[in-house]
Amino acid sequence: MRWIVGIDEAGLGPNLGPMVQSAVAARLPAETGCLWKCLSAGVRRASDADDDRVLIDDSKLVYAGPAGLSRLERGVIGVVAGSESVGQVLGGVACGDSLSDLAAEHWYEPAESLPVTDAGHAAPPPRFTDALAAGGVEIRLARCVVTPAPRFNGLIDSWNSKAAAMEQGIITLLRDVLAAIDGTEPIAIVIDKQGGRNFYAPWISAALPDGWVMPIRESALLSEYQVLGLGREVSLVFRPRADAEALPVALASMLAKYLREVFMRQFNRFWLRHVEGLKPTAGYPGDARRFYKAIRPAMKSLGIKANAVWRKR
Repeated sequence: MRWIVGIDEAGLGPNLGPMVQSAVAARLPAETGCLWKCLSAGVRRASDADDDRVLIDDSKLVYAGPAGLSRLERGVIGVVAGSESVGQVLGGVACGDSLSDLAAEHWYEPAESLPVTDAGHAAPPPRFTDALAAGGVEIRLARCVVTPAPRFNGLIDSWNSKAAAMEQGIITLLRDVLAAIDGTEPIAIVIDKQGGRNFYAPWISAALPDGWVMPIRESALLSEYQVLGLGREVSLVFRPRADAEALPVALASMLAKYLREVFMRQFNRFWLRHVEGLKPTAGYPGDARRFYKAIRPAMKSLGIKANAVWRKR
């Protein structure tokens, strides 16, 4: 048996709301190739015919169009997160300082019940469960790091780089996931590449200080590493559009996007209670300025500082 771990993020670009980074780990037979093919009896991609199989793909494709949040929810709640309250789900998947950071946010509602769109999505779909059993595949682990605006801005202040927020989240996820996977079975970690960075050895060394990081290749299309000295085979690959090529990365992408959307629903609800007639925002540049301008008087009356709401980069 071997492991494939996928890591992706949602919310790096917006000015409002948190960034969410997620990891999903699958355990599968050594000879298994593409998981989409292996699990095709219970899993479909966005380009496949719409049926009762679970849609697992790049979160942007899953979320696009009508009922996008419902499709995300079916894949996340039914596959990796379980159906409880927001706080209970995060209690099982959040790592690092995510829970304490969220607890300090005025908008955070841990008691909100999940699912938020359709109670029929609460249980794992039978065809998906059967496909996992037939393929000998287990979705065994999900983790997330949530970085709200105050921590995001603090990391920028400390490192003078937006990439610092991404780096610290990946380091936290790598540490947590590797510590949670017992035994000596090989682990392949696939991470969706962000921005123009090609050199990730320092990130990996910081996350896995007991290992010796060996770069295999470092380019715009692929950055590949092996980590020796950990008592098992550990490899890492950073590549653009990884969520389109590896199912665990797609699941991580969906988990991150789903949590980000749930958080933004809460964020908007909080501010709509304080600003009459306010139109909700997704938090991205452009519209974020309209929203931020509208809430500034309420921020002042509530004693909420700019650094706690507006992300600097």
